[in-house]
Amino acid sequence: MKSILIIGSGKFGRHLCRKMAELGNQIMLVDIVEENMEEMLPLVVSAKIGDCTNPVVLESLGVSNFDVCFVCISSNFQSSLEITSLLKENGAKKVVSQASRDIQAKFLLRNGADDVVYPDRDIAEKTAVRYSANHVFDYIEVSDEFSIYEIPPLAEWVGKSLRESDIRNRYHVLVLGIKWNGRTNLMPPADYVIRSDEHLMVVGRPEIVDDLLKKIS
Repeated sequence: MKSILIIGSGKFGRHLCRKMAELGNQIMLVDIVEENMEEMLPLVVSAKIGDCTNPVVLESLGVSNFDVCFVCISSNFQSSLEITSLLKENGAKKVVSQASRDIQAKFLLRNGADDVVYPDRDIAEKTAVRYSANHVFDYIEVSDEFSIYEIPPLAEWVGKSLRESDIRNRYHVLVLGIKWNGRTNLMPPADYVIRSDEHLMVVGRPEIVDDLLKKIS
């Protein structure tokens, strides 16, 4: 459990707040408009109305007490930049700011952001990969070289254990987990027997996984 400060309750801020609460974190939510926060109130420890570009308002939040501070403002980049800078000036341990373009990310990083997220771009890229390829149920980019894919098993794997299938050596991907009926079994043992009605979470290079997907009928 972590102590989280979320500044801005737009679309991304609300989604972030819901998930952070679901994961058991303690959240303070701040927005300049009271109505934006109303549906989030049951999920947070505290909520405050205020303009965080005002140094007095920001200082009153005690930002150094939070494990992570998120700046979730997409409509006004100048405000996002000012708040990011003020957070660091006031001793924030970790600042994560929202950006929509690379040039924004560069300025945010130069002005105190420890990390930058691109919600719209990341969702668009994930959606493109998922729906461009057949048999991909989910997709997470880990790095420029490796990604995690949720795929069905090859027919030749069904009824065999992970050891017998020898997926890592024969197909050059690593099985991280098994998904079935809404449940995930991470790091399954070598003697786990693969079923036809479940999905495998595999990590590998995109070009390797693309070749593997062509073998799935």
